[in-house]
Order: sequence, then C-alpha cells, then structure tokens
Amino acid sequence: MPLPIFMKMLLWSAYLISLYFAIFWFLVLFDREKKPKARKLSRYPAVSIVVPAYNEGKNIISTLASLVQLDYPKGKLEIIVVNDGSRDNTKNTVKDFIAKNRTFDIKLIDKKNEGKGAALNDGLRIAKGEFFVCLDADSVASKDSLKKILPHFTSRNIAVVLPMLKVSKPKNIWQKVQWLEYLVNMFYKKLMSRLDCVHVSPGPFSVYRKEVLDRIGGFDENNLTEDLEITLRIQSRNYRIVQLLDAEIFTSAPKTFRELYRQRNRWFKGAVLNALKYKYMMFNRKYGDFGIIQMPTIIASGILAVILFSSAVYYGMKPYAKALYNSIFIDFDFYTLIRTFKVDFNLLDLNYATLMIFIVMVSISVYVIRKSHAATKEKVNKHGIFSLLAYLLFYFLVLGFIWVGIIIDLAFRKKQKW
Repeated sequence: MPLPIFMKMLLWSAYLISLYFAIFWFLVLFDREKKPKARKLSRYPAVSIVVPAYNEGKNIISTLASLVQLDYPKGKLEIIVVNDGSRDNTKNTVKDFIAKNRTFDIKLIDKKNEGKGAALNDGLRIAKGEFFVCLDADSVASKDSLKKILPHFTSRNIAVVLPMLKVSKPKNIWQKVQWLEYLVNMFYKKLMSRLDCVHVSPGPFSVYRKEVLDRIGGFDENNLTEDLEITLRIQSRNYRIVQLLDAEIFTSAPKTFRELYRQRNRWFKGAVLNALKYKYMMFNRKYGDFGIIQMPTIIASGILAVILFSSAVYYGMKPYAKALYNSIFIDFDFYTLIRTFKVDFNLLDLNYATLMIFIVMVSISVYVIRKSHAATKEKVNKHGIFSLLAYLLFYFLVLGFIWVGIIIDLAFRKKQKW
C-alpha cells in the first residue's frame, strides 16, 4: 500500500477514535450528577501519612511543614518518612525537622535504595492508622485537605479518595502548560469517577483505606508506576475510587523538556506495561465501564498520540521535502525560486472534512477547559493566553514525541528506575 494512503487511513482512524472518546466523555459531562450534600467528619479516625523520599533534601521540609499544619488532631496523625537510600542530606534534614516538632508523631525509616514501591510498603508495615496516605516529597498539602477527603469514605467498598492535584507556582512555559494539563486531567478524572473509571491514584496525597491495602498485598515493589498498578489491582477487586476537586494538593512539575520527557516516559511506559499485565480486564463486562472504556483507553491513547504525531511530521515536512526534490531540476537556484514565488491558494483546495473534525475537537477542548477552570475556581487566563494556545495546539505533539520514544525503549527493552 502506498505511504500516503496508509498515512491517511491511520490519520482518519485516529480522528474517529479520538472523536468517539471526546463525545463519550462530553455526554458524561452533560449527564448531570446528583450534587452531594456537604459532608463533615463525625469522628477523627487515625491516619498514617507516608512520605517516600529519594534525594529530596531541598523539598522535603516544605512537604513535612504542610503535614504538621494540617487541620487535624495531632493525636490522630502519624507521619512516616522513608529515606530510600538518598545520597544527599535528606536523612539529616528530616532528623532536624523531627527534633523541632517533637509534639508530632513523626518517624524516620532509613534504608537502602529499593524503589518507591518498597519504600511505601516499609511505611505500610508499621502504619497504625485506619487510613493510609502517601505523599511525594516534592508536594504539599493544603491545610483542610484531609478534613475534606475523609468524609467521602461513605461505604466499605470505597477504597481510595483522591485530591485535586495542582502544579505549584509554575514559572516557565513548560510548567504553565502542565498546570493547564493537570487541571483538565483532574476534571476528566472527576467524570471518570462517576463511572468508576479512575485508573491511577497518584503519589501526592492519595488516601487509601488501609485494610484494603493490607488485603491486596500492598504496593508492587518491582513496578515502574506503582501508583497505577495498585489502582488497577484495586479496580480488579471491584472497589470504588472517588476523585474530588476541592481538596487541593500542590506538586512540583518538570521545568525543562528533558525533565518532562523522563517523567512522562516513565509514566506512559508504566501504563502500557500495567495495561498488558491486567489485559484480562480489557473489554471484560465483569469490570463494568472500567473494563469496557478505561482499560482500552490506556493503550489507545498511546497509539493515537503516535499516529497524530507521525501524521503531523509527515504532512508538515512533505511540502519542504517536495520543494527540496524539485530544486534539483533548477540546479538549486533558490534565489530565482523565491523571486518568482506566488501564493497559490484556493478555498476549494482545503480538506473540509479534516477541518471540521479539527474544529469540533478544538471546540470540545475549549469547552472542557472552561468547565474545568470553573469547577476548580480558577481563571482561564491565569497563566496567559500563550500557555493556553501552546496547550491546545502544540502540547499534543510533545506527548506524541514522548510516546515514540517509549515505543523505541520497549523495542530495545530499555529499563528504567524510580
């Protein structure tokens, strides 16, 4: 099959699948959710917060400071820091913090480096709380976050309640685009929560029912993305996961493309490997909407990203490649070519089918961005119009490029650590 026809088939497949999922979640958005009454804690259960740390000497003080400032009874709060073989001053920094906050129950586990999953399990083994919270050492919790989360454990089959995750103090364009991305993703996760389709419980302040973690065997210590794996395992046992939008947690975001590539390469690669691990859930009605909709989406999102990126590169470079080839016949006389250049544009030459799909997708994206900002009480132009345009028109190419790198890594079996 000629390459242009093959590319068109791939591109139209990507268009139609993307449009299907966009319209599906758009309809979920319009299916009005019964607004729950404001909930308050009737009692204060014991809570264990585990902070796994690897070379986080610069960040961990602000993380721990946010925990001792939580609006929650001291006697019901246990903080466990697991120093996972850090090579910097993390250990001594935590010791100094403990010495200055002796009225709080703060423990330090110092161990050799074994990865985040092992660090969380070390904390889980000694945790005494009814609820288990993990908090990455580069994130901070808002003062009222725990009080807002705990009332949502309204039934025994709710295993996890998730906070609203925001990028903390974005400074450059990379972080501002991610700030928008997080906001939209949290909004989508809230929609997913309606259908019990949440597929990842991220490191910053996911609150678990501890007895559920004990029952399913804790975190996978040999997994690239232990937070996604534990979520899939919880879903495989038909527990529920609830996403909130008002309990705010602030986390650091990569500030360069290189940092972003490394982070997303690990996240997306882990998503693929875990989706394959739990492939028996895919299209399986036993797991409801999660099996029918969310599990296929984990794989499909990567495939669509690669197709859209490859198509953008192919069609973007095609005119220049053609012009370079044609220049052979004029002995590379670019001066004459430029001097005689005329704009030859006709409205009839436009691909209106592709244009309509583009307009529909951008319209849905703009609407969701507005709704996500309204739901989280943020201003759409908070970080400028340029970051908004970069997110809408450019960021998908960045993610597509990362997905191409993942395919290469998987093909060559490149391994990665926390």
